[in-house]
Amino acid sequence: MSVIVRDDGFHADDFTGEAVEIAPDTPSEELIQRASGAALVRIAFPSFSDGRGFTLARRLRAAGYAGRLRAAGHVIADQYAMARRSGFDEVEISEALAERQGAEQWLARANWRAHDYRARLQR
Repeated sequence: MSVIVRDDGFHADDFTGEAVEIAPDTPSEELIQRASGAALVRIAFPSFSDGRGFTLARRLRAAGYAGRLRAAGHVIADQYAMARRSGFDEVEISEALAERQGAEQWLARANWRAHDYRARLQR
């Protein structure tokens, strides 16, 4: 089972339907074509140190993708704000990771707009 992380905490997966799976090494041309018309796109994170998924999310949003975008795999709580800023709506983690990094750790990063360095510069 997986745990879905959103700005308000942990959730069960409520998506029914077919998701488009995107590998981190997917070329940009193929990325946009595969995501076109999909209700949910899951971008794989094989390792927390592999940031290619953040770039793919940003490219999809820049290309106009307005569907549900999910980071799936080895994303840690410290990366939640980056995931949200790059365009992800939610993060899918394993139950084991959810046990190690509880909801309070993810919620501490849920106010991702306020903790953006650009917000501090505009004061």
